[in-house]
Amino acid sequence: MESLITAAAYALSLGDPLGALKRVALREDASALALRGIAMAQLGDLARARLLLRRAARAFGPKEAVARARCVVAEAEVALAARDLAWPTKALDTARNILEDHGDRTNAAHARYLELRRHLLLGRLVDAERLLRELDPVTLPAALRVAHELLAAGIAMRRLHAKPAREALSRAAQAAAHARIPALLGEVENAAAMLAAPAARLVAPLPERLLDLAGVESLLSSNTLVIDACRLMVVRRRKQIILARRPVLFTLIRALGEASPGDVARDVLIARAFSGKHADESHRVRLRVEIGRLRVLVKNIAEIDATARGFVLSSYGQKVVVLAQPVEEQHASVLAFLSDGESWSSSALALALGASQRTVQRALETLAKVGKVQFFGYGRARRWVTSSIPGFTTTLLLTAPLPSD
Repeated sequence: MESLITAAAYALSLGDPLGALKRVALREDASALALRGIAMAQLGDLARARLLLRRAARAFGPKEAVARARCVVAEAEVALAARDLAWPTKALDTARNILEDHGDRTNAAHARYLELRRHLLLGRLVDAERLLRELDPVTLPAALRVAHELLAAGIAMRRLHAKPAREALSRAAQAAAHARIPALLGEVENAAAMLAAPAARLVAPLPERLLDLAGVESLLSSNTLVIDACRLMVVRRRKQIILARRPVLFTLIRALGEASPGDVARDVLIARAFSGKHADESHRVRLRVEIGRLRVLVKNIAEIDATARGFVLSSYGQKVVVLAQPVEEQHASVLAFLSDGESWSSSALALALGASQRTVQRALETLAKVGKVQFFGYGRARRWVTSSIPGFTTTLLLTAPLPSD
């Protein structure tokens, strides 16, 4: 019977869940339950997979700490695939420590990669980079080397570093070819397509045009003043002014940037910054106050001068451009996370976006009414999905980095 367990485990390692199920589908012992759970996860039935893995963890005796720890790691991976980002990470840490203490370095490294993936999904790039530096993929199996390089590429793309991302994806492709697992090859191909796809839209100066990640990186490294509507900041070389928490100020500087080198009328600025309200003297006073605040923030990289009819933005003789998301709409950040093709809960989206769950729920309900997202399940089991935006990478559509990042 143990030969069947070994054969099923080997089939799973090759990405053949049906071959594994043929050997253990009717068995109820702990090892078979664990393998069935992993097979169901590979087939996409994540709810059934989690149930089987929990049963397996309970079925292993108290002296089988390593086997139970492996079940915890497998369940954590399923939870991550289901975008259950609130899954208890302390359980994963405990399991990883048990595996390291018992010499199972491969599965311990796998647990580390799961933690790293969670940080990346939540936009915690500093933590993700720290964990990646601590891991040495040279001694790991080919499948984990693929995971390592994909995560390195993901971090590089979030940092807008196109060349390191390409190099990491090249190494990932080599490791995937060595592993001979079709799912891994497909994952690497999808990541490469994302890197090559348009990442942002240059909306000013006209005409509009799409830029890939390398184009965005080149623009940000130039001496151009870039008003970045993807991450809600103003950039000139290494100087960054983050306005993610100052939406009125960002709206004003974007309007000025789109018109530069011309000026913008006061009434137009009031309409854009203050929700289309009819301009009266109180709005003009508020506009002067907000422009004054904006002047102070950007004084080292740009100037805002008053004109007869409004205000004009200049950058000490340098060019001013405005970058926007490839597809802009009210709930673009929610759509960006959903466009990875996975099913998300509203609580996981709230964690990733740094917003309240109720705010995310309202956005999802609005998108559902116009047919852009759909859900399945009810109550806490409800998950939201949408198809990916065709031809666009979501790298720059994700939430704006906080000042500490």
